[in-house]
Parts: sequence; structure tokens; C-alpha cells
Amino acid sequence: MENDAATLYCPHENCQAANPLTHKFCQRCSTPLPKNYLWAAMDSQNLGNPGKILAERYLIVDKYVLLDTKPGLLTLTPELENLQIPRAYLRLIPYRLHVPQVYGVLRLASDSSGQDILLLEKPPLLLDETTQQVHLAQMAIAAWRDATSMRQLNWLWQIAHLWQPLASEGVASSLLDSYVLRVEGSLVRLLELRFDKATSPELPELGKFWQQLIANAKPAVAEFVDRISLSLIQGEIHSPEQLIAVLDRGLAGLGRSQTPTIKIITKTDTGPSRQRNEDACSPPSGTLVSKPPQPTGLAIVCDGIGGHEGGNVASNLAIETIQQQVQQLTKVPYDHIDPSLLLNDLEKAVAMANDKISQRNDAENRQGRQRMGTTLVMALPVAHEMYITHVGDSRAYWITRQGCYQVTLDDDVASREVRLGYAIYREAVQQSSAGSLVQALGMGPSTSLHPTSARFMLDEDAVFLLTSDGLSDFDRVEEYWETEILPILLGETNIINVADRLIEIANTKNGHDNVTVALVHYQVQYWEPEIVIKAVVPESYSAKTVDLASRGTDTSVLSSPNHKTQVIEENQPAKTRQLPLQWIVPLLFLLAAGCVGLFVQQWRSQSGLPVVSSNPTPTQSPIATTQPPRTLNNVAPGWVIQTNNQISLGNNQLLPAKSFLEVIDTKPSPKPASGDFSVVMRVCTNKETPTSASSQAPSPSNPGLNAQKTVSIQFQQLNRFGVFVLPSSAPNPCKTVTQPPVTQPSDISPT
Repeated sequence: MENDAATLYCPHENCQAANPLTHKFCQRCSTPLPKNYLWAAMDSQNLGNPGKILAERYLIVDKYVLLDTKPGLLTLTPELENLQIPRAYLRLIPYRLHVPQVYGVLRLASDSSGQDILLLEKPPLLLDETTQQVHLAQMAIAAWRDATSMRQLNWLWQIAHLWQPLASEGVASSLLDSYVLRVEGSLVRLLELRFDKATSPELPELGKFWQQLIANAKPAVAEFVDRISLSLIQGEIHSPEQLIAVLDRGLAGLGRSQTPTIKIITKTDTGPSRQRNEDACSPPSGTLVSKPPQPTGLAIVCDGIGGHEGGNVASNLAIETIQQQVQQLTKVPYDHIDPSLLLNDLEKAVAMANDKISQRNDAENRQGRQRMGTTLVMALPVAHEMYITHVGDSRAYWITRQGCYQVTLDDDVASREVRLGYAIYREAVQQSSAGSLVQALGMGPSTSLHPTSARFMLDEDAVFLLTSDGLSDFDRVEEYWETEILPILLGETNIINVADRLIEIANTKNGHDNVTVALVHYQVQYWEPEIVIKAVVPESYSAKTVDLASRGTDTSVLSSPNHKTQVIEENQPAKTRQLPLQWIVPLLFLLAAGCVGLFVQQWRSQSGLPVVSSNPTPTQSPIATTQPPRTLNNVAPGWVIQTNNQISLGNNQLLPAKSFLEVIDTKPSPKPASGDFSVVMRVCTNKETPTSASSQAPSPSNPGLNAQKTVSIQFQQLNRFGVFVLPSSAPNPCKTVTQPPVTQPSDISPT
């Protein structure tokens, strides 16, 4: 059948009218007409000429591109056990932002070989609305030349994140194939998966692949890309985590050339068929928040479960708890935020909300279906990143000028079946229990809860939509994003009007549930930096630093912003290397003859792996060349720490900023695998106000806080709030305070 005779059938089950391919809405019932362009993953076999219809359904658009002309029908496929469907596609569904998913299998009667043709949905294809022509998105290697510095490192960062999950499925070769490695705007997309042969590729091969990008890298990052490529080849970077950390530092430096403006609007509605609204949102419904001037841009959507005095209680309790926790997190300057710790803190906030709801269920003796609970999805923009955390089936969508991408995966039975490799998603959702949740807040203890957290680098204008299933059911977002949400990015409307319109669509097109939406409009002003980023790749596993060197600018102004702790530098030699722990003690023995005092000091310290300063100053003393810089990672008794931010200690006590504390001892965590430990400290001096009305009378040397107070704070919590570790050469403010007897520390930790 020729192309001019092809028609697109309405997906509405009561209509199914034939429409011209150029129509966006059914000419009979006005239902949006989805155009599902598919990629035929196959060898060099030719499907036929463009315009031909296969299996009375699939229109050949290009050599390997098909259009499903009957999108309302299921793709009839044999049982998975009888197919050669690579389960890697199914198990990688959590990464469907980058990896296309299986749409179905096409088996041609005329195919004598009996080979099944795998049809992949949402491949990196772009539709030219003017000419109605479909073409493949650019290959990453071709688009690289015209990308900004920020985008170039962003693409490498995404590839680094994909390496481990793809390697675990035996498809890491996909990231080394220029043909399948495509980009849509800021997103890295794979055309299909390439399966590893006898052996899986290693990171050195990734370094060799990246070397071809150096010539066309932007001046700010050319040296950076060269350095990390070489480090991968030589094995200096020998894990994806180490690679991600180095790229994080580089992106943080470039992020200083990017100024974001954020607007948030929320809207919730009971809907036409419910008596009460069990949904909740933050900011409160109808509130428009702008950042700046507001310091925080947190958006939350919750869909309650449990009826009156149940679902609405759970959803509001979750929001109240998480707001309190995130408010503490956002007091920490971005320069002190470690991304992995922030993700962990967001998940801890969710766990705390879960436990509060669960404890209330237990107190009210709620069992089974009587237990109240809630789904949750939240978005927290931080500098050039967006942090998304979710539990349940409330969703987050990322809308750019290139497309609409669902970035969360529902915690339901259907998604679980696909993730385990048991079913294709389009078929799994047809099962009777497909939409049943496998987890939600409040259903049990947090030890059995597994929230999903992810972060996304932003280098272009975008809109994030958070929504309950009152809108997302029946693919309403996919149907209406282009006509309703995309105009925000084109400057044709504002998020307030769009929020109202989305509520209207949910009530008129679905109407079966409460509906809540939050729109986060992220706008970017970016300019190419004049600085040159240099990646300093340590030889040891744990050392991850990036130096920023400015052309004609003092490098101390451009130190890496991702240090978890800022350090007041001691005199350090240039380009100090980090040494593995097992090398430190032998080295100290070699130096003991001339540095007895130094040996004793290092012998007493309970050191971790040192962190190299990104801005070492020229050394003045040969002894200083052997000392690792003082940081929280190798904190030892006798060191003095100055707080950079106010820290809440519980029991209505506050430790103000600019307080000095002397380290008494360090104690390992009950869970050694966590890498955490507690730091026991004595308060020395403080120039702020008293911590609480119930505090003891201030001492003469400390007008704000009892100088004899001993506190114990977990390293990760202290690290998150940011402190200065005074060098040994700095004046010691604790020497003016009478040494107190070492007592059992109070059982308090930051809230």
C-alpha cells in the first residue's frame, strides 16, 4: 500500500475512525492521534520501500523506521519464552530516559527465516512539523562540536552514569558505538542496544572512544576531556563512581556560568467523582513561588490512600515532615553539598515521613486496607541540577523543546514485571492487577521502603511536571504536553494558566480521581566561561578533585565548589598526591628520625583517606610536604573545628555559626559498612547568642555557649553542614579555655 493511501486510526475504543496522517486530532471525536514511530532493531535486512504497510498495520517511513497506524491496538506477540527478545531492554526500564523500550515484535509471514523483528518505542527520532519528515536525532559525536562546555560535560556525565547498568546487562558496547549514541538536546539517547561479545569492554576503551572528542571540545573543557580520557586509558580512573565524581566537579565549576530562574505553581482539585480531596501539594494550591527571591524551590505532590481521615491525613503529614527536613538541607550553601549525600538525605526525609504515617497507623490500630498511606513525588532544584524523589505512582515528567520524558517509574505491579524481564510494558499494563502499588508511604516500616532518587543536569530551559494519577492515567500527559505545556518554553503562555488547563483536562478527559499538579519552570542564562577546567585525577581510589585555573585570574577564587568541607589551607606543595592508607604509616616511619613530633601527632590521629586541596599554596617548610591537609576525613584528637553554619543539636539547643570546637575523640559507627563515625568535641568559644533558654550560664570565655559542653555528632551530618578545619599553624582559640575532664558525651545529634 502506498503512503498516500495510509491512514491513522483513532485510538478511542468507541471511535477508531480513519484519519489523514497529517491530522493531530481525530476528525470525528477530537481524540489526540498519537504518532508512535518505531525503530526496527534488525540486521541489514530491508523491510521494503517507504509507503508499504506491514502486517496491515505498520507503515514503512524509512529503512528501519515504522509508524504504527493502529496505536489503539495491542501489539500481538507470542509468549516471551518463545521469542528471542533480549531481556536487557526490559530490565533496563529504569533507564528508559536513555534506552528505548520494547513496543512489540513483528513477525512477517513472508520472512522465510522466521526471524522476529524487535520494535522499539520512543527511539531518538525527530519529526519536522513543517515537512512531516522523520529523521534520526544527531549522533553525539556530530553534535559535539556545536554544544556548549556545560552540555559537553553533561553528555559525558550521562554516559558515565549509564556505564555500570549497561555493563551489568552485557550491553556496555552501546556506549562505544557512534551510530547508536544519539543526543536530543541535552539528553543522551540510544538508538538500540549493542550486545557485548565474548568479553565486556572496560573503562580504558571508553577513554579511547572519548579521545576523538578532544579536538572539538570547547576551550574551557578541552584539557579536562583530554585528562580524563588519558586517566581512563591508564587506569587512574578505574570505576564509574570515580569518573562521575570527577565530572561532577567539572560541571560544578561550569555551573558558575549559569544563572537559573525558577517558578513553581501547584494546583489540586477534588474532581467530579469524589466527595473529598485526599491529594496534597507544596507549595499550597494556587501559590506561585519564585526562586529567587525565595531560597528554596521545593515542589511536592502526594496522592493519599485510605479515605476520609486517612489519605488526606497521610498526604499532608508527609508534606509537613519533608518540608521540615528539606528546610534544614537548604540552609547548607551549595558549595558544601555533596550530591550523593543530598540524595541520601532526601531519601532519609522520605523514610521519616513514612515512619510518622506508619506509627500513626499502628497507634490507631489500622490494619490491611484500613491503613492510611500516600504516594509522593518531589522536585528540588539545586543550582544546575534537579533532584527528583518518588514513591508510588505519582509521576515526574521532564519537558524540553525536544520532547516530553517520563523520568519516574511507577512502583506498581506492571513496572515490576517488566523490570524483572517477565513482560513487555504495553502488555503488562493490561493485566487486572497491573496498577496495584507495590509500595507507598505508611504501609510499613521504612526498612522495607525503597524510594527512588535521581538527579538531572540542566543546561537548557525546561519544565518539570509533577502529577498524581488523576492526570497521568490514560496517557493524558503524553497526549497534551505539546499543545498545553510546550508553549511555556516558547513564551506563549505562563505556568499559572497551564496548571488550570491541566486540571481541566484531568477532570474532563479522566474525571475518576482527585488531581494534583505542580509545574516547575526552570529558565537558564548561560555564558561560556573564560576559565579552563583541569581535572586532577588522583592515583588512589578515593581521591577525587578538580582544579579550576583561570586565564589570568587567581585560582583561589575558582576552587572546586563541590568540596564537602572547606579547609583553611596549611602550607602545601603544589600538586600533592593522595596516598593510600597503607602507605602513610611506612612513610611516617621514614620521616621519624627528623620529625619525631610529627610522627607522634600522626600516630595519635585516626586518619581516613586524605583529600587533596584544589588550591595548594607553595610550601615554605620541608616538613609540610609530608602532612596531609587537615579535613574532616582524617580528623584527629586535638584539632580545632569552626562551624560554618548554625547546627541544631536537638533538645532545643543550637550550635551557632562561627563556634569553635576541639576534637576529643572519634568513634566508629555501629554499622561500619556505612563509612560513618561520630566525632566527639568540646565547645571552646562562640560569638553568638546562647543556644537556648535552658542552657547553663555562659562562661567568661564563651558568652554564648557553655565552654565545657561535650557533644557527639555524626561525621556525615557534620560534613553536610560545612565546617572549617583550622591548620596547625593557626592560632588555637581553645587554648584559652580550661581543659575540662573528658566526660561521656551527650547523646545528641543534628536534627
